[in-house]
Amino acid sequence: MLERKQLKGRTQVTFILPEDTPDGPVSVVGDFNHWNPAAHPLEPRGDGTRAATVALPAHSAHSFRYLAGGDYWFDDEHADSHDGANSRIHT
Repeated sequence: MLERKQLKGRTQVTFILPEDTPDGPVSVVGDFNHWNPAAHPLEPRGDGTRAATVALPAHSAHSFRYLAGGDYWFDDEHADSHDGANSRIHT
């Protein structure tokens, strides 16, 4: 799931997954963090989910995917669109 909050000239995007699906650590990786899995790991929240928040330029589009342990890549079914292998978000 994706949550957005408009800020001055930026959009704060929170990437959210269930706490245990998939098991183990998960990161959100994309063109906004140079596809670096260490940049935005999802952290547990009190409501049974885990999340990572990224501030992106307003009125822009970005490709991203999730990376779980065991080199398991997957998309976000709630993304704005998909461009082949990647999920896309529009801010």
